[in-house]
Amino acid sequence: MQSVQDLATAVQRVVANVERVIVGKAESVGFSLIAVICQGHVLIEDVPGVGKTVLTKAIARSIGCSFKRIQFTPDLLPSDVTGVSIYNQKTGNFEFRPGPIMAQIVLADEVNRATPKTQSALLEAMEEAQVTMDGVSYQLPRPFMVMATQNPIEYEGTFPLPEAQLDRFMMNIKLGYPQPADEVNILDTHQHHHPLDDLAQIMTAEELVSIQQQVRAIHVDQSIREYIVSLAGATRSHPNIYLGVSPRGSLALFRASQALAAMRGRGYVIPDDIKLLAKPALAHRIIVTPAARVRSVTSSVVLDEILQSVPVPNAWVGGGRGR
Repeated sequence: MQSVQDLATAVQRVVANVERVIVGKAESVGFSLIAVICQGHVLIEDVPGVGKTVLTKAIARSIGCSFKRIQFTPDLLPSDVTGVSIYNQKTGNFEFRPGPIMAQIVLADEVNRATPKTQSALLEAMEEAQVTMDGVSYQLPRPFMVMATQNPIEYEGTFPLPEAQLDRFMMNIKLGYPQPADEVNILDTHQHHHPLDDLAQIMTAEELVSIQQQVRAIHVDQSIREYIVSLAGATRSHPNIYLGVSPRGSLALFRASQALAAMRGRGYVIPDDIKLLAKPALAHRIIVTPAARVRSVTSSVVLDEILQSVPVPNAWVGGGRGR
């Protein structure tokens, strides 16, 4: 079992490798790796052409995981995602032909273009790491994660993700446009060939599974746990919020804070970890009231207000409560 420092070094090497392709987006890359380490799923919501698909491919290549891409369209069927049973005339039996979900990292591209019935084909896979076909359950490979993308400015021919599915995404991140200097760097690196072609494997899937297990041992003080629950509870009683954060959201923030602490070489979580992760881990789980939406109040704005109002625990680095 490696030390926290060794673990942090290994993960930072993966982050640096991915940043060779995704230029100037260190925070977004870090959030994505946190989800990978926590066995969570990521929803990338941004405009076309900012690198959503490339980010997913770069992560898969860096950690040596199998990768499959599913282009979601209105005519996509659930069996196109999970697989289908085909009758074999020679044996007289139905044989399961696995779909693209049977990969370690799955890119669900433009997930909101598919019908709700097809979107729901992801639910069992995301929550239980298995798919069920004709009453038989098939385990998905480990590690397994879904990275879904959606375009927030196109509403024609799209089906908004239901709350139950949004809640299954550990993180919701946005890449945004690069800075001018970073965009010039992108032009330079793409002049002759795509930098993704030269991306090396930094870690094996087996090493990642080991890291996923070790991260769960990161210490989270009781005061930090109460802080997480207080933040979630504040979303459930806020006047501008119609639907607050679920216990699954609290657990996602808890797990993500352990991964962030490990990535920073610490064996314990501090309040700043929680504050940094609150928006990507919780904002997409919150539904603001119609009246608040009319006033342009967003879930991020409400979370900022809650983070300002909920008392921060006085936890010291030894893991105990300050005096």
